[in-house]
Amino acid sequence: MNGLILLVEDNKQVLYGNERMLKRHGYDVMTALTIKDAQECISEKGPDAIVLDIMLPDGSGLDFMRQLRQQSDIPVLLLTGLNASADIVRGLSEGGDDYLTKPYDFDVLLARIAALLRRAGRLPETITKGRLKLDMVSAQAYCGGINLLLTQKDFALLRLFIQNEDKIVSAEYLYEKVWKSPLNQDTQAIKSAVSRLRKKLMGSGYTIFAQRGEGYVFECE
Repeated sequence: MNGLILLVEDNKQVLYGNERMLKRHGYDVMTALTIKDAQECISEKGPDAIVLDIMLPDGSGLDFMRQLRQQSDIPVLLLTGLNASADIVRGLSEGGDDYLTKPYDFDVLLARIAALLRRAGRLPETITKGRLKLDMVSAQAYCGGINLLLTQKDFALLRLFIQNEDKIVSAEYLYEKVWKSPLNQDTQAIKSAVSRLRKKLMGSGYTIFAQRGEGYVFECE
């Protein structure tokens, strides 16, 4: 997992569009349409970062952020249509860690979130396991310096396997984390993805073993 992001936004199209894209890039996401919803999300499970609109139906995002700062240092990216210099200065001076105005490019939002997490020490830039190196910023994996050219799902799978080395990981768990939905009967998708990743790992010193009826294990060959 790259991190848990709380999106606070009253525009449903923006909210669910950002949720969908962040999940595709390996993040877990909570969503809130109001400040009240956001407070409930934070009480339920503390996020690693918050993407916060300023103009919300039940109050100001800035007021909410000031209250949050009294009890937490969760990184906050202000995402808003307020684009005047005075608005940006105010947002940053009152506790915002970054400020992005609408309309925006999603790749820029993604890079801002990753940078926010790195600065806060909540996201490592790289993960190294033997000859394998995962670049968490670009979502690229290398073996002995050679790019493995993994898809987004392959990269997410490899990250999960490395984080659970020598443990049996069920197909259900992998599917829910990577495909962001229950496994149901789509077992071929996970089998194909694991088989593809296993081939990519040849020469790395690691492989993925199937445990019949239990799941998969990532371990040294």
